[in-house]
Amino acid sequence: MPARPALLYVTDLAYPARGRRYCDEDVFLSSRLRADFDIALCHPLDAAALMDRFDAVVVRNSGPVLHYQAEYDAFRERATAHGTRVYNPLTGRADMAGKQYLLELTRAGYPVIPTVDRPQDLGLLPGTGQYVVKPKAGADSIGLRFVPADALGGIAEGDVLVQPRVDFRYEVSFYYVDDTFQYALYAPDPARRWELEPYAPTEADLAFARRFIDWNTLGHGIQRVDACRTREGDLLLVELEDLNPYLSLDLVDDRTRDAFVSGMTSSLHRFLDG
Repeated sequence: MPARPALLYVTDLAYPARGRRYCDEDVFLSSRLRADFDIALCHPLDAAALMDRFDAVVVRNSGPVLHYQAEYDAFRERATAHGTRVYNPLTGRADMAGKQYLLELTRAGYPVIPTVDRPQDLGLLPGTGQYVVKPKAGADSIGLRFVPADALGGIAEGDVLVQPRVDFRYEVSFYYVDDTFQYALYAPDPARRWELEPYAPTEADLAFARRFIDWNTLGHGIQRVDACRTREGDLLLVELEDLNPYLSLDLVDDRTRDAFVSGMTSSLHRFLDG
């Protein structure tokens, strides 16, 4: 019998995420993947030292890399130098590479919350009473703050992103494996962003989300398209998470959860066979 592929599953089981339990999701998901793969779990700080012993590295709920940026950069460099297979592949153009893509998408006319990073471009944003200022290397709302319009003059160029604070009806997330839609969840109450419920997307919703999946050109992996529904009914991209998106698998029904595991398993086999 041929040997089963061996995966190094990277997760921070102790990361204290607000409103979520990373550890439960990764214990569940790794236990289900074990039906097809030999799996070892490790902390993100140990991944670089261990990865050469495995057929691939699966990066899951590893926490914001800004907490260990130097070690993450070293992991990427080593994986690239050694030709290590990393899932998601390290070629992601979205959150994996920082928030710079929000500027690119804004300039390209995509339906995204308008974003600038230079004081001289503030006039390009819609006028509003408050603006959102967040670090380009931010994650998990770390460093995000709301700034009144008359205080934007002190924003430093290049370090942060500035967006108008959008008065939205709700936030909604679309979850994909490779380029296949899996399910959607939304937060009916904007004040409780992690109290999610199943969401039935329309064809227009899926066309919106698919534009960003296509833009990212990530051949394999898990992505989450986060958007907000404006008062006018439009969807605007909030972020495209392609590094380690939390999946909220505990909030979907058994059939949807099983379908996701099946889709991820098939994706991993294709990734390893490619």
